[in-house]
Amino acid sequence: MSSDEEKRKLREQFTAQLGEKAFHAGWESPLSLDPAFFSASLSLASVPRRKSYLSRKDQSLISLAVDSASTHLYAPGIRAHVAAALDDGANVHEVLEVIELSSTLGIHACNIGVPLLVEVLKEGGEKYEKEITKPYDERREKLKADFTEKRGYWHGFWEDFLRLDPEFFEAYLEFSSVPWVKDIGGTGKGKGVLEPKVK
Repeated sequence: MSSDEEKRKLREQFTAQLGEKAFHAGWESPLSLDPAFFSASLSLASVPRRKSYLSRKDQSLISLAVDSASTHLYAPGIRAHVAAALDDGANVHEVLEVIELSSTLGIHACNIGVPLLVEVLKEGGEKYEKEITKPYDERREKLKADFTEKRGYWHGFWEDFLRLDPEFFEAYLEFSSVPWVKDIGGTGKGKGVLEPKVK
């Protein structure tokens, strides 16, 4: 089989397995430069579609979350997965909520960085002890309670973050809670649009 014929067949196989809209610029180079790698990648990407443990809509929304995450930000994939999600039955609110949820990924720098900062401050001795050991005041207690209510959990890594910078913590709480508390459709329930398992 000629190289062009092999690529044409692989492209047809791709469309049959993942759909025409799933093909974007990121697939073009492997198809042109390394058809064997393209074929292996297609086999890997096709497994969730064949297994169907998740609906196509959920698969598209998860793929959108990956491509729109701050650690990835792959524009061709975002466009392709938004189109696929809408074709697979997602509505605009669901797509937007996935992007909102993905946007909170950047806070992980604080989840790692703040505990390291506290370790360094502890090494500084008495000079910083008051800042890193002071009990929560009324404002911080309220912020902790609000976070737990809106987000449904509390983890120890938030403790020092809240202790050191309640203003930033409060702004992050407001920002990160939007997908969890917004009231779509005026139901008064304020839980966002996606099921918790999809979030």
